[in-house]
Amino acid sequence: MEKDRRVIALLFDIVGMTGTALVVGSFFLLQLNKVSPASLLYNMMNLTGAILLLISLCYNFNLASFVIEIFWIAASLIGLYKYVKNKPKLGKA
Repeated sequence: MEKDRRVIALLFDIVGMTGTALVVGSFFLLQLNKVSPASLLYNMMNLTGAILLLISLCYNFNLASFVIEIFWIAASLIGLYKYVKNKPKLGKA
């Protein structure tokens, strides 16, 4: 039973660290001028990272981290909405 708990904790840690890598990675790409803050890649990396971090909080809940991830998800969704809204329509000239 203790081994099962350690495996579950490890899985949640892996999910959380993957989320962290995505959020931090997107920020580094932005700072290196490899992506635009309006790009699909930047917003998807942030959204996916925040969701993974939120999932990791299901194991070790922290209210402050939960709140910031909700705002991070909201900001990413706004960015994705703006991306889709401003994307040129195919077939229109």
